Amino acid sequence: MSKDALIESAISHWAPRMVSNGVMLTDFQEVTASIERWHDWCAAWCKRAAVHEALGLEALSENYKLTGAEHLARAAVYYHFAKFVYVHDLDQMRSAHMKAVQCRQLALPHQRPPIRRVHIPYQGKHLAGFLRLPEGAVRPPIMIMVPGLDSAKEELEAYEIPFLQRGIATLMVDGPGQGEAEYDFPIRGDYEVAVSAMVDYVLTLDEVDSSRIGLWGVSLGGYYAPRAVAFEKRIKACIGLAGPYDFGDNWDRVPELTREAFRVRAHCKTQDEARRYASTLTLKNGVAQQISCPLFLVTGKQDRLVPWTDTQRMADEASGPVELMIVEDGNHIANNRPYRYRYRTADWMAEQLGLMRL
Repeated sequence: MSKDALIESAISHWAPRMVSNGVMLTDFQEVTASIERWHDWCAAWCKRAAVHEALGLEALSENYKLTGAEHLARAAVYYHFAKFVYVHDLDQMRSAHMKAVQCRQLALPHQRPPIRRVHIPYQGKHLAGFLRLPEGAVRPPIMIMVPGLDSAKEELEAYEIPFLQRGIATLMVDGPGQGEAEYDFPIRGDYEVAVSAMVDYVLTLDEVDSSRIGLWGVSLGGYYAPRAVAFEKRIKACIGLAGPYDFGDNWDRVPELTREAFRVRAHCKTQDEARRYASTLTLKNGVAQQISCPLFLVTGKQDRLVPWTDTQRMADEASGPVELMIVEDGNHIANNRPYRYRYRTADWMAEQLGLMRL
């Protein structure tokens, strides 16, 4: 029996992303080889996640805390990828998601450096985040990290580590329509509202230098972050990875699974409503021109989801200094070539926030 079209699409689109963000290559190959229907995706990945979870719990029970944390952090990534666009069965999706949250929560205090779960006040409720300080740092600068349409804070560690290594504290946050916030708050085009709440929270932290705040976003977060700094001027520098200039303009090239995930996380009832809502995620009407802080943009020229020309347009229209990296053979977010930009962007942000070269 051949695999259905959704599974084939999932394998072709997500292999580089999943492997570069924490999924072992053999696990990816074995799990995807075992699945023939999209219906079975979530359960299959949860089953493999449980293997890593069990290893982590066993290590913790034997007081090997760092080993336990490493296994559990990997399990959280697997549970995340079980649910990330699995929106046709919301109960199963949410169950996998809560396992991701649970596993990472068990890992947080034992990771190196340790991580603190935080709650950021937002519209009468809160946004969940992870705060992490570089080892030995005294009041370091801090970078807020925001996910994309189907990513969440549990997936961002591979992106985060180079910044920590260069002395930058990190605050990874599930914003509206993302991760733990997706159930209470829909996706919003004016993401600067959420980022302003994140910045307000940073200003309450004595452990960091809140006069040196950076912002980073990936995929749809690569739109959210540049959009936010057009309005939120307390941020000193911004990195945007492969974000759309106008999500509505790209709607027809977005894969079916991603369009449906957008509909659910935008809290829309129909695909037609979601298509119209997508057009509210835009840098048109002079928004891009209001970006005045230093900006580093990355895109893959082979990106089938967000055309590289969107990133070029952001770079052309921003009014502040821009560094643009177009990875000629890069796919979406250039996750097939992560070594091309992850260290370079970390070096750039460290310099923007006043740190010495390492």
